[in-house]
Amino acid sequence: MANYGNYPNEVGKIISLKCATSGCHNDKSYKAASSLNLTTWNDLFKGTNSGSAVIPFRSDFSSLCYFINTYPELGLINSPTMPLNKSALTKEEVKTIKDWIDAGAPDINGEIKWSNDPNRKKAYVVNQGCDVVTVLDSETQLPIRYITVGNKNNSVEVPHMIKVSPDGKYWYVVFIATNLIQKFRCSDDSFVGETTLGPNYDWNTLVISDNGKRAYCVSWTSNGRIASVNLENMTLKYSVPGFNYPHGIALNATNDTMYVTAQTGNFIFKIDTAFSGAEQISIDPGFLASSISKLDAHEIFLSPDKQSFYISCQKTNDLRVFDIATRQITDIIPTGYYPQEIAVCYSLNKMYVSSPYDSVSVAGQKGTITEIDIATFIAKPPLSVGYMPHGIGVDESKKILYVASRNLFIDGPTPHHSSVCSGRNGFLNFIDLTNFSVLSKRIELSVDPYSVFIRN
Repeated sequence: MANYGNYPNEVGKIISLKCATSGCHNDKSYKAASSLNLTTWNDLFKGTNSGSAVIPFRSDFSSLCYFINTYPELGLINSPTMPLNKSALTKEEVKTIKDWIDAGAPDINGEIKWSNDPNRKKAYVVNQGCDVVTVLDSETQLPIRYITVGNKNNSVEVPHMIKVSPDGKYWYVVFIATNLIQKFRCSDDSFVGETTLGPNYDWNTLVISDNGKRAYCVSWTSNGRIASVNLENMTLKYSVPGFNYPHGIALNATNDTMYVTAQTGNFIFKIDTAFSGAEQISIDPGFLASSISKLDAHEIFLSPDKQSFYISCQKTNDLRVFDIATRQITDIIPTGYYPQEIAVCYSLNKMYVSSPYDSVSVAGQKGTITEIDIATFIAKPPLSVGYMPHGIGVDESKKILYVASRNLFIDGPTPHHSSVCSGRNGFLNFIDLTNFSVLSKRIELSVDPYSVFIRN
């Protein structure tokens, strides 16, 4: 029996005879065809110039399907139609490939790509415009799964932030347009459970305790809530209102106190995890705490020595260092315009701040990343990377910063392919942290990639 590149025979006949041919996607010509080599099943999963052409179990997120399809009832249609300048595939052939992908796109022996290692290092990105989480293999930076999140089929629930538990076993996501927190298993990215967080929506951020047993979640509204969740049995313990536009959240070293940014004002909240008391602490030297828009702190991050918090302030274009013991601001470091997210590379003792709307620091660009030396608090000039860079995450072993490029507007990069969701696909860009330079690789994701977390 013929072996068609280790594809199942019915799929291999189509791909080998009509796609992996001379001048198209074979060993000799694939580099001129988006670097997609279809000669063998293994070659397929080496990816393309823009990421992964096939996502196991998800034909709806597999761009290969878009370019071979000419039948509206079978999904998206992209041009140019493949095979290029030849007869289009029949409806039966397109359906054969789609069904194969939805079954996991196995090889001739039934092996499903990326399923062989439950401890695989992964990166996770929430896509706000599509209610999916993109799962990437950290070794190759290729998308390997798309996981649907939320529980409503008729509306977008806008997943906003993702976090992985300290032991690397679970990931959690919160939403803007619903009041859920959901739990998934990292080994196979399967759904574990969920709970509601209280009556509010706009659940923007969460932090997980060091022992992985509690999550504290923040609702960003004028009467914002902070919720405490038992992650072991996915039950809500507290959901406390009364906070004016709370946003970023971090725990102290002993995990008995939360610090939460006030996105409108010049202060942060200090709240004990038993919710027996809360206070406002000014991060504006010489001024009392006030809700008048002045600093508008966005994110808060515990320092590597656990003695301070780093706080990004949107209104003043800086990052502030808050000493926990003295309750004082000890340093103010300029960043790009309107700074938001914070990430730390512990092995290099550097921190990184994203400024998605910064069109001032680098002329003609929209969005920058600032690198700050933690020992000296000296910042390098902001670096342009992607278009509207927001979520950031550090791969410690490879010394790479993942940067989610939201790409919301028409003057951003043109996506390689359409999306099954309304809106423009975004991208992942990468920065080499050893020399703080942008890598040439760029991976296309679904609509509005927003929050990033690396399972190191």
